[in-house]
Amino acid sequence: MVFELRPATSRDLGFARDLTCQNMLRYYIQHDLLWLDEAFDVAWAGRENWLIVQDDVAVGFFSLSRDAKALYIRELHLAEAFQGQGAGSWVIDQVWTMTCAERRPALRLTVFKNNPAQSLYQRKGLEVVGEDEYFLRMQREVDVPCR
Repeated sequence: MVFELRPATSRDLGFARDLTCQNMLRYYIQHDLLWLDEAFDVAWAGRENWLIVQDDVAVGFFSLSRDAKALYIRELHLAEAFQGQGAGSWVIDQVWTMTCAERRPALRLTVFKNNPAQSLYQRKGLEVVGEDEYFLRMQREVDVPCR
C-alpha cells in the first residue's frame, strides 16, 4: 500500500477527534479515565498534526511535539480498516526520518500498557524507558550516524 502525508488543518480536527475517540475510548473506560473532546481540541491546537492519506482519502493521523530532548509522537491513529496493513510502521519510519533530520536526540511516545501497538513500537526500535499505572514511556535514541 502507498501512503502519503499531508499537513492537517483545522478542517481535519473533527476527523482526528472522532478517530482518536473511536480508537481509544475502550482504554479510557478500562482505566476509568474521562474522555473530553475539549481536551483533545486544546491539545490539537498546540501540536503539529499530519494526515495519513491513501488515494486522497484520510486513513489516519498523527500529532507531534518537540523539545530539546526529543521528537514526541503524541497521537498516532489509523482507521480500523487500515490497521495491520503497514501504515503504522510506515508512519514510524517517516517520523524517525524527521527525528534524524532535525538532529533530535530521541524519538519518544507514550502508550497504554494494554495497547497492542506497543509491539509495533518495539519492532521499530523503541524501548520501554519508564511506566506508570496505565502507560509505558517508550524511546528510541538516535545513534550516530542516524540509522
